[in-house]
Amino acid sequence: MTGYDSYVAPKMTIMESTHTHHRLIDFAKTALFKIFMFPYASVCELFCGQVPDVEKFDDALIGHYIGIDVETSYVSQVKLAWESQRKAYTSQFFELDPCTENLEQHLLDKGNTVDIVCCMQHLQICFKSEERARVLLHNVSSLLKPGGYFFGITPDSSMIWAKYQKNVEAYHNRSGMKPNIVPNCIRSESYMITFEVEEEKFPLFGKKYQLKFASDVSAETHCLVHFPSFIRLAREAGLEYVEIQNLTEFYDDNRAQFGSLILKFGPNLVDPRGRLLPRSYDVLGLYTTFIFKKPDPEMAPPITTPVLPDGPHIYDERDWQGTTWRDDDLNGTTDPPPGLGKISDQKGILGPGPPELRFPEAL
Repeated sequence: MTGYDSYVAPKMTIMESTHTHHRLIDFAKTALFKIFMFPYASVCELFCGQVPDVEKFDDALIGHYIGIDVETSYVSQVKLAWESQRKAYTSQFFELDPCTENLEQHLLDKGNTVDIVCCMQHLQICFKSEERARVLLHNVSSLLKPGGYFFGITPDSSMIWAKYQKNVEAYHNRSGMKPNIVPNCIRSESYMITFEVEEEKFPLFGKKYQLKFASDVSAETHCLVHFPSFIRLAREAGLEYVEIQNLTEFYDDNRAQFGSLILKFGPNLVDPRGRLLPRSYDVLGLYTTFIFKKPDPEMAPPITTPVLPDGPHIYDERDWQGTTWRDDDLNGTTDPPPGLGKISDQKGILGPGPPELRFPEAL
């Protein structure tokens, strides 16, 4: 089987799912689309799945859509269903694995012509190895025109790893615990995360874990995304880092603009003041946005340049291996470096990680 190691559930629309995590992710995708999409844009979606977000692209009035996914997602069926709806924009579908195949050889006329490349799911499977991630980012760069954006949503590995490290420290601090045994599970009311191999270091690639929400029948297998390596490989491919931001912070920064939008995704997500309820905060905090741009050396930013949240959110590129997550860092009591706001518990692009792993200035 190419692509995925296990069965991948199709994307859900809000009408098909009432599960909290589906509704919250659907809200985040809608908000990102409203920020980045513009009329007549050419859009390529990686890992488009069996049920692409048809309504979102319709509402954005895009000009052309390219859907790419591995053979096991039955892209041909999606193509037939999509074309039967007589869209106002043109579309193309390709059964390719963007982590292993050179898209330039298959999309000969699309090089440097796409305004937007988005990846709303499965970016994490590209981090099984450095080569897979490098191929994906090369493909993204080859498709994007200068000034174009690459963005999406992925599990926040820094948040997940910090929770895991905090769990390990709490276990070791208890009296009577067996030595040399590391707990490999994170539990909350809404989900359970299980690491396949007990480990106290963050490998750059190939660190697998399983994520199972309380409403799901089975768990999905993911890989941690080592964000400093993500930024490094993107830069090597010709992409500029813009932002990586936990979705709870993304919501807070954009609540004035999108606070009313979340109400359309069902009840019990926010309180009457528009603040995330504890369960929503816990679930949304498992995910992060990522935003990169292909620089345009000749032209000024077009009028369609999206307005991004204020304030830089910068990653350090040093390894996270062997990092210890101190209690004062986890509680957000250590002063952040210049240029960054105070990072509270379980917020920010590095989660509650130590501030010495953050650059004080842009890359």
